[in-house]
Amino acid sequence: MPGDQRYLEIMDTTLRDGEQTSGVSFSPTEKLTIAQLLLTEVKVDRIEIASARVSEGEFEAVKAITKWAKANGFLNRVEVLTFVDGDVSIQWMQQAGAKVMNLLTKGSLNHLTHQLKKKPEQHFAEIADVIKLARKKGIEVNVYLEDWSNGMRHSKEYVFQYLDFIQKLPVKRIMLPDTLGILTPSEVTEYISAIVQRYPDLHFDFHAHNDYDLGTANVLEGVKAGAKGIHLTINGMGERAGNAPLASAIAVLNDFLPEVKTSVAEASLYRVSKLVETFSGFRIPVNKPVVGENVFTQTAGIHADGDKKNKLYFSDLMPERFGRQRKYALGKTSGKANIENNLAQLGIRLSEHDLKRVTQRIIELGDKKEVVTQADLPYIISDVIDSKNIEEKVLIDNYVLTHSKNLHPSATVKISIDGELHEEHSQGDGQYDAFMNALKKVYKKLKKELPLLTDYAVRIPPGGKTDALCETVITWSFNGKEFKTRGLDSDQTVAAIKATQKMLNLI
Repeated sequence: MPGDQRYLEIMDTTLRDGEQTSGVSFSPTEKLTIAQLLLTEVKVDRIEIASARVSEGEFEAVKAITKWAKANGFLNRVEVLTFVDGDVSIQWMQQAGAKVMNLLTKGSLNHLTHQLKKKPEQHFAEIADVIKLARKKGIEVNVYLEDWSNGMRHSKEYVFQYLDFIQKLPVKRIMLPDTLGILTPSEVTEYISAIVQRYPDLHFDFHAHNDYDLGTANVLEGVKAGAKGIHLTINGMGERAGNAPLASAIAVLNDFLPEVKTSVAEASLYRVSKLVETFSGFRIPVNKPVVGENVFTQTAGIHADGDKKNKLYFSDLMPERFGRQRKYALGKTSGKANIENNLAQLGIRLSEHDLKRVTQRIIELGDKKEVVTQADLPYIISDVIDSKNIEEKVLIDNYVLTHSKNLHPSATVKISIDGELHEEHSQGDGQYDAFMNALKKVYKKLKKELPLLTDYAVRIPPGGKTDALCETVITWSFNGKEFKTRGLDSDQTVAAIKATQKMLNLI
């Protein structure tokens, strides 16, 4: 580490504070998996995994994690939230195999007076008794000053009285939580600077919440003010608006505080984020910095063009740092550069003429609010190229398809043939069959023969969802020859109708 850098401890509290996200509860196996990844792949310094005395499931999870941690040399990096309750939490920790306690104490006079209904001296004496007992049992102690932020705002004398007391006890870290997420960055700077200057030999952690969406900004200011550790959660999980998010905070620190060094491996952040999303059911917003699905996607064609020419829309926040890849969205704002970048990633090259046609087709789909993905491109190309040489003398102007329980599907079709309109209604075994039966009525009146449908195939891109584009490929037999036509739409029957219109213009 360069001599001008200082080391910053990262404590991840996803498994304790993050699990307080409404509706989230990890199983013991899930907790163990996340704990292992945080320590071995993400490489955070410490993890806070549970609150003592919560439940039997929590107890079993802690036992599993401490057993693995002890076997792999991580036990002193696994922490449990405990309470000022005599030896009750200590006994729970001993039975669970944990060796580091984070003791929850009162950091504001308001909490002390109205929740505990105690005087400072009484609270301090009880804290001292718990710490003495914990150390006697070989348990390392850190202390939380709950509601510290309000304490600094409204009862600063109490906070300093508390710190004067606690500095004389065998405590390794003093943890300063913005419990209600109320602080502004300037207040974080002011409060932590004052404390660090007054107690230069103590180790202070800062624990930010995100109620005003200031969690990451407050982390930055807290570190600049002299905090030696910060508390974060994966995906910003936590009570109410959550905690300061791990990925965002690490990116900010790496890019804006070169004098600070952490152990976190950026390349692992996205992978662990997706795993926690799956385990928790707590979905990541698509615009969540660093880990959201859209945050490395350029949508405007002018941005893709700038990236192609001289990386004009790149910044230090490169997706490759986090094991991700830059994408170029396909939709109504797509330009040729967007399309070309996506085609290049697929190894496809098109002529200038075909590229313009494909671009126009994607814009049309975007105007219809269709979701267009890179995986859709080969299907769109096939559809465009398949259509480009067909002269449209037959147009299916309108149709109504119905499907009701216990009733035959039906279709009403209006079709223009050489400028003349025809309309028919029919039923069938399915909506497309009803459509074809109505079409047959039109051609029978005109004494024209229709090809025989010999094969009907439907494909969607790999991994496609219910709103994916659908390609219908129909094989026809006519006058002893076979040919195929394609249709593309998010609706399977509509795609088949488009393929049928191409057939009508080819015969």
